[in-house]
Amino acid sequence: MAGLKSLAKETAIYGMSSIVGRFLNYLLVPLYTAKLSVESGGYGVITNIYSYVALLLVLLTYGMETSFFRFANKKDEDPARVYSSILISVGSTSLLFVLMVLAFLPQVSSFIGYSSHPEYVGVMAACVAIDAFQTIPFAYLRYKKRPLKFAALKLLFIVLNIALNLAYFVLLPALYKSYPGVVGKIYDPGVGVGYAFFINLFCTALITLFFRKELTGFKYVFDRRLMRRILGYSWPILVLGIAGILNQTADKILFPFIYTGSDATAQLGIYGAASKVAMIMAVITQAFRYAYEPFVFGKTADRDNVATQAQAMKFFIIFTLLAFLAVVAYIDVLKYIIAPGYWSGLRVVPIVMAAEIMMGVYFNLSFWYKLTDRTIWGAVFSGIGCAVLVAVNVAFVPRYGYMACAWAGFAGYGTAMLLSYFVGQKYYPVAYPLKRIAGYVALAAAIFAIYTFVGFGNIYADLLLRTALLCVFVAVVFKVEHFRLPGRRC
Repeated sequence: MAGLKSLAKETAIYGMSSIVGRFLNYLLVPLYTAKLSVESGGYGVITNIYSYVALLLVLLTYGMETSFFRFANKKDEDPARVYSSILISVGSTSLLFVLMVLAFLPQVSSFIGYSSHPEYVGVMAACVAIDAFQTIPFAYLRYKKRPLKFAALKLLFIVLNIALNLAYFVLLPALYKSYPGVVGKIYDPGVGVGYAFFINLFCTALITLFFRKELTGFKYVFDRRLMRRILGYSWPILVLGIAGILNQTADKILFPFIYTGSDATAQLGIYGAASKVAMIMAVITQAFRYAYEPFVFGKTADRDNVATQAQAMKFFIIFTLLAFLAVVAYIDVLKYIIAPGYWSGLRVVPIVMAAEIMMGVYFNLSFWYKLTDRTIWGAVFSGIGCAVLVAVNVAFVPRYGYMACAWAGFAGYGTAMLLSYFVGQKYYPVAYPLKRIAGYVALAAAIFAIYTFVGFGNIYADLLLRTALLCVFVAVVFKVEHFRLPGRRC
């Protein structure tokens, strides 16, 4: 149980930074949706470009984050040499990427549909390259068990990003009307949505300055033999990562190409804005991942302690189900995160959240092939899941629009999750408490059904009913798990 306590403590720190950060970042959603109307398609542009960014970030890190933990914790490896080699590798490829994009900027911009705004593409290319490079120092902070600095830098980026967005989308436009001569020196209303990308680049570049200690004070060495072994381990993780991120972004990338209506950008904006309401699941999964990865790969971790992994899975599912029920229960309040023009997309929230839960379960299951060095299986599972997602999108988006995108994610993650479980039980069996987990899932499903089909037509009465049902779920969990809390036998 000591391991679970340590895991819980670090998850709380990473989680607090993620939750607070995401909460602050949510301020951008009502800001963008209020200042960028559905008809303008501005939020659709943000949704589309950031989908490309997410995919490129996976390509430019090519599995080096997980590989760093794996090799830095091997007894026969020098952690400093591993860190230096990976840092040089990722830094070099990121720089090469930026130079290539800038050299062919008109062609790249035209290909993805932004020939009239190549600056969007150039700026975000630089941004994602810096982000990719920063991934390694951030991983180093996690390796050194320094969650406070990790969290502080993440929050600094978000707070600064929000402050500048408020300045350029609210304050300066208001001042420009009265003092165009003065304000016009730092603000141009014609830039519009482009400021979101320029601000992101500025904030990302600034954070790099705070990695002085992580980037200096040691000798940079690039060990080619070591990197060959690292790349041999990481390339399946890269394939896995590409397939995984496509499960999250392929719908937003493909949508403008396969949606048959003339309002593709507007519809994508509605889907992207509504999906933000469901992102509490991504916060929980990310927080758990930040703490769980070094915990599992750490030298002090008992890698044969499959009971701990089973317990971690159970509690992860409990908390994500609780988050699911809470968000759905208070959706009538949470919908004010986005502007009323985007509310039609809220019907995707339960589907997207359910898909995120399965993605989290899949991440938990993924450690069997990482610990046994069978990472090729991860590429296979994610690849099949991605193929399912793309197929559903291509087949149904032309008819059902963004609702098909939500169900495609559900189908893709579900497929990858099930495949990983059944194959994993053959190579690295873990006795997950399936009956208990199934009971919690069934209870959550029953409560969700009541949420959906029982209502009083009064928002206050409905909220009271949903709150009571939420408390029922918590009470049942507490009763069942009460004699299995940390400190007692599990």
